[in-house]
This record gives sequence, C-alpha cells and structure tokens, in this order.
Amino acid sequence: MASRENGREGLGWADQWDYKFNDDNKNQLAVSGQKPTKKEKMAEMSKKMKAAASTGFAKAKVAASAGAQKAKTGSAAGVRWVKEQYEKRKSSK
Repeated sequence: MASRENGREGLGWADQWDYKFNDDNKNQLAVSGQKPTKKEKMAEMSKKMKAAASTGFAKAKVAASAGAQKAKTGSAAGVRWVKEQYEKRKSSK
C-alpha cells in the first residue's frame, strides 16, 4: 500500500501500525498474513519476561555480593577494634 490516493507516496496511518507489516520490504506485508495465536503471544511475552528477569537477577546478585563484602569488611574492622581495646585494658592493669 505504498501509493496512496491524491498522488501521495508512503505509508498510510493504518499501514504504519499494522503488526503484519514487514520492515525489511516496506512495499509488502509479511508472508504469513495471520494473527499470532494466543499461545505464540504468550511464548513471546514469556521470552521477554525471562530476559528481563535474568538481567534483574544479575544486577541483584552483584549488589548483594558488594553489600556482603562491605558487611564482612566492616564487621572484621569492628572485631579488630574491640580486640585492640581489650588488649590495651588488659595490659594497663
């Protein structure tokens, strides 16, 4: 539907928003011409959700690992300080 009435060239509004329109060949519609089934839509959505979830999981894992490392370092420093204080008091008696 590349040529339109009144001598205009290009896509019409409906053609631009048609899910069957093939971007590789702008003058033809996609070969299938059928609407995707509910099962196909769900499979596509599932694939997108899994990709988003794995990205989110990776980010959460990195953040949790960094937080755990900071907690470990902080608690080790705290234990060393308490130990030093104990040794100072023990030796001053």
